[in-house]
Amino acid sequence: MDIETELTPNPETLKFIVDKKFIFQHGIEIKNEKEAKQYKFIKNFFEIKGLKSIFIGENFFAVTKEKNITWSILKTKILTFMLDSISSNKVLIEKKSKNKEVKRKKDKISNNIEKIIDEKVRPAVARDGGDIIFESFDKGVVYLKLKGACSGCPSSTATLKDGIENLLTHYFPEVKEVRAI
Repeated sequence: MDIETELTPNPETLKFIVDKKFIFQHGIEIKNEKEAKQYKFIKNFFEIKGLKSIFIGENFFAVTKEKNITWSILKTKILTFMLDSISSNKVLIEKKSKNKEVKRKKDKISNNIEKIIDEKVRPAVARDGGDIIFESFDKGVVYLKLKGACSGCPSSTATLKDGIENLLTHYFPEVKEVRAI
C-alpha cells in the first residue's frame, strides 16, 4: 500500500493520499476526539497525540496538527498508523446509513452560485486538502463554510477575497462580498 503525502497552503495541515477503495465516504470533518467516536478508525487515529482535526476527502485525509508539534515527529506516526490499519484490512471509513437529508429550498441565484462553487472552486480546494461548502446567499453576501486545510489557513482570506469573491462577482453582479462562517 502506498500513501503519498503533500504539503498544503496551511502549514499546520498535511494531505495523506490513499487508495479510494479504503474510503467509502468523503467530505467529513472531524474536529476533536468526541466527534471521532462515531468512526472507529478515526477515533483510534486521535490516540496519536498532537492531532487537532482531520478532514476526509474523496481520496485523502487532510490532517491538521497542533501548533506546538512538528511534522517530523507526527508524520511518521500517522503513516505507520494508516499503513497498519490498511494492511490489517480495517475499513477506514464505513458508509453511514442512508438518512435522507433535509435540503433547504434555495432561490435561483443561490443554486447558480452553489453550482459555480461546486464546479470551479471545490476541485481546486480539494487539491490543497480542504473543502468549501456553499451555505447561503443573503443581501449580496455569499456565506461559505471552510473545511480541512482551508480552516485556519493563513491564505484562506486571500483565497476568499481575491479568488472566490472575484469569480462570483464576475458571474453574478448581485454578489458584493464573500464571507467564511
